[in-house]
Amino acid sequence: MQSPAPVNPPRADSRMREDWNRRAREDAYYYVAFGKHGQDDTEFHDTAHEIVYGLEYELRRLPRDAGPGSLRALEIGCGPGRLMKPLSRHFAEIHGVDVSDEMVQLARERLHGTPNAHVHTGQGSDLRQFDDESFDFVYSYAVFQHIPSREIVESYWAEARRVLKTGGLFWFQVNGLPADDLPVNTWSGVRYEAREIAAFANRNDFQMYTLEGVNTQYMWTSLRKRPRGWFTELAARPPETSARIRRISNPHGTEPGVPCAGRFSVASLWIENPHPECGLNHLRVFIDGVKGTPNYIAPVLNNGQQQFNVVLPAGVATGLIPVRMEWLGRQVGDEAIVRIVPPSPCVPRLLSVSDATDLLSGPRILTRSIKAVMEELADPADARFSLNGIPLSPSIIHWADRRTPRVEFVLPLPESIPSGAAVFQVEARRQKFPAITLDVVLEGMAQGPY
Repeated sequence: MQSPAPVNPPRADSRMREDWNRRAREDAYYYVAFGKHGQDDTEFHDTAHEIVYGLEYELRRLPRDAGPGSLRALEIGCGPGRLMKPLSRHFAEIHGVDVSDEMVQLARERLHGTPNAHVHTGQGSDLRQFDDESFDFVYSYAVFQHIPSREIVESYWAEARRVLKTGGLFWFQVNGLPADDLPVNTWSGVRYEAREIAAFANRNDFQMYTLEGVNTQYMWTSLRKRPRGWFTELAARPPETSARIRRISNPHGTEPGVPCAGRFSVASLWIENPHPECGLNHLRVFIDGVKGTPNYIAPVLNNGQQQFNVVLPAGVATGLIPVRMEWLGRQVGDEAIVRIVPPSPCVPRLLSVSDATDLLSGPRILTRSIKAVMEELADPADARFSLNGIPLSPSIIHWADRRTPRVEFVLPLPESIPSGAAVFQVEARRQKFPAITLDVVLEGMAQGPY
């Protein structure tokens, strides 16, 4: 039986629908994937491969006897169906909802011939057209980061819990960057801290499996719906468990040591006989007595072991270091030992150079601005840029990930740069990177998302 519609919080439904209808008419593929203007169908759908792979991996958490012939999925913010089409092969039915009726119409056209895919125009903050406990999997990507209201985002979260079956999975992404003074609108929406996601999971009896990308634009979590009162009952009577730490490794390679700092300072704890109710939101891991940050629990392997990843605390010593794991306040097995090693030195790397707006345009610069992405650059002031020997000054310096660290630079072109080939040069900390030849195109310049 369908529940009565929830009371709507104050929201910006009409503005969201108006803005996204306009974007759908202007260039739907660009505003959905933010790749480049004027993509064809194949190129647009190719941008979804990595996201689809991650979502398909999450499906391994569903019961092993649940085949595609019985499963139902729902996407919040489906756009023109970029993710629905490849994911449809895993479900008997897949539904999508979007606030933009223009996007919904595009999705219907592109999903023609996929009979198990159904799209719906949403009201803006709820899922009232769907029954309670009717889906096995609910997901959302690059949607909540554009919503200008916490009330709307959290209404969607509550509604996702309602329509999920008990034991179903909720996967979603939010903008986890620290708050700044950018205007909050239907493009640059609200932001969340990791602690807020964990608090939501605890309040609503979700078992948390992942909380990755913390402090980045693409922070995401994977949650399993448990019965109401589940957490209270667990906390009051923690179940007995025979789980123990079998071994500890580095998840980023085959080396036995884990660096004490930097992007690879993460340890994988391989747990034997893990309790099926164990979640990140009730787990603590201590490295040399200092609490680390658990951020990932993998699906159980065929041998019964399960991988638990934990980010090492700052300042941990090198050497053979004790590790203690607690679940619901009880120690899990005996202490184990991890080998902590010094980190490799930071060596600046130039990851990519593109147009600042059309990110998939390759070496063609269409908007008089270049975007350069650098990694392991501790101080952005160490980077210097030039085009045809003319120094470039960044108009935007954006910390995409301080832990990596990864920095993005937006570099406006001087007015003196003409159309045609131009030589782009980057230097950082006395390191000079190979020159890159760019094709500057001044006519028919594309516009940005704002």
